[in-house]
Amino acid sequence: MKKEFKVQRSTFNVRSSQLRLKSSKSAAGNFQKGASFYLLFTVYCLLFAALLSCSPKKESIYKKTKVEMDTVVTITVVSDSEEKAAKAIDKAFGEIGRLDLLLNFFSDKSELAMINRSAGAPPVRVSPETLEVIGKALCASEKTGGAFDATIGAESSLWDFFQKKKPDDETIRQRRGLVNYRWITLAKGESAAGLEKKGMLMDLGAIAKGYAADKAVEELKKNGVRAGLVAVAGDIRAFGLKPDGKPWKVGIRNPRQQGKDDEILATIALKDMAISTSGDYERYFLLDGKRYHHILDPKTGYPAEGCRSVTVMAPDAASTDSFSTAAFVLGPQKGIEVLERMGFEGIIVDNSGKVRLTPGLKDRIEFKRND
Repeated sequence: MKKEFKVQRSTFNVRSSQLRLKSSKSAAGNFQKGASFYLLFTVYCLLFAALLSCSPKKESIYKKTKVEMDTVVTITVVSDSEEKAAKAIDKAFGEIGRLDLLLNFFSDKSELAMINRSAGAPPVRVSPETLEVIGKALCASEKTGGAFDATIGAESSLWDFFQKKKPDDETIRQRRGLVNYRWITLAKGESAAGLEKKGMLMDLGAIAKGYAADKAVEELKKNGVRAGLVAVAGDIRAFGLKPDGKPWKVGIRNPRQQGKDDEILATIALKDMAISTSGDYERYFLLDGKRYHHILDPKTGYPAEGCRSVTVMAPDAASTDSFSTAAFVLGPQKGIEVLERMGFEGIIVDNSGKVRLTPGLKDRIEFKRND
């Protein structure tokens, strides 16, 4: 009996040991599961924190206004950093100022003045930018049959819209013989430009501001700006979208504004496009009941008639600047025709106040109602 009892105790003891072993393995498993969960939770937290730190910062709109090229210039950018925005804007303003030193018609130190002083002599060496903008001016002249003509300086220099002085008819008649874009000489291989006849004057005022807006946009993009708007007076170049994902909205001025409530004629959304407006309300004076404005017809030397304002939309501001002037000179009907032929969009207000649109604008423009 004792022997049998001992065997049974021994058997019990073995079972107890097995139970303790199972209990020990279970505890170890639970520990491993807990450790694994903690490790996974820690990794998840680290990944979540990393995602938060890598997520893009909120973008805002930053703006700065200065006087450049003898006019008001406003540069607007979208950026996630005020510091980066300020740096990019300053670089763009620097580019506009640099171009003004090259293309200013009224500065004796500009490259344009050097070309004018050398009229009738061999072409003079100029910077690539001066050569480029003159080339664009020549293209606009050819496409518009001379309605845009950079050699208009011989005529435009006679008029003083600040002192409200009109030149006499005989002087204007004499100067007309010095206006002809075909007498501009470009020697691209030598990076040189000139004027064939002595007394000729090149005035790039109707394209230089748009060209400067284009170059300012290039500078903003070089400095990491993905969206913005450069407005050099009435020449505007927009790119990208606003922080809310919407395009830029630009107002078209009413050429016969009577008060604060009717300043804007219409608005249009703009993305990766330029817009320019030429109007008889910008620089003008009244004499004997007649309005004399600064947009001259190169063929006559007198202010162009037929339009109050012309607004043009195209991919670049050098084109919108020059073609808004050309369309104004051509008049409502021919102006619309040349814009359609170029594939540009436009809105023309004629001298009676009637509004004409290119077909592509009809569903894109929003006229302001003044009830």
